[in-house]
Amino acid sequence: MFDFSKNFFELFGLPVGFPVDNAELASRYRELQKVVHPDRFAAAGAQSQRLSLQGATMVNEAYDTLRDPLKRAQYLLALQAVDGPQRTLDDPAFLMQQMELREALDAVRSAADPQTSLDTLLRDVATMIRDQVAQLAVQFEDGGDEQLAAAAQTVQKMQFLNKLRAEAEALEAELEEAL
Repeated sequence: MFDFSKNFFELFGLPVGFPVDNAELASRYRELQKVVHPDRFAAAGAQSQRLSLQGATMVNEAYDTLRDPLKRAQYLLALQAVDGPQRTLDDPAFLMQQMELREALDAVRSAADPQTSLDTLLRDVATMIRDQVAQLAVQFEDGGDEQLAAAAQTVQKMQFLNKLRAEAEALEAELEEAL
């Protein structure tokens, strides 16, 4: 019925790599969901229902992983047996930039126009994330040990940026509620 030994790329019939065609990914997701959706196995035996649920869970996890650049990069590093999160981020300029961004986020509440300050911060963070995604594409394209180690560092940078973006978006929701 379903091959649980495939990696997420194989499951979706995609080449293993950082660039992913999101339209093709979504199309294959819908096709796979039709095959494994638990509703198709409602009248089947308990084992078929369990396998269907496991298959649907795997398809959902694979889809969520492959459509998100950070999760996809982490998954690729795991496939290459590269330890990303355990390494220390060795980029003092980036760490200083993160401190400055955090200070800017903290200053939003007391800004004359908090929404404009927050919009600017969110735009800056989005640009930084796009830059990191572009960097990952180059690093995975090369695929050598040195580039994979660099990709692990880039993943850590993206984790910092994504966390900051989430905090800024939470503040944005808070500011909108206060209006």
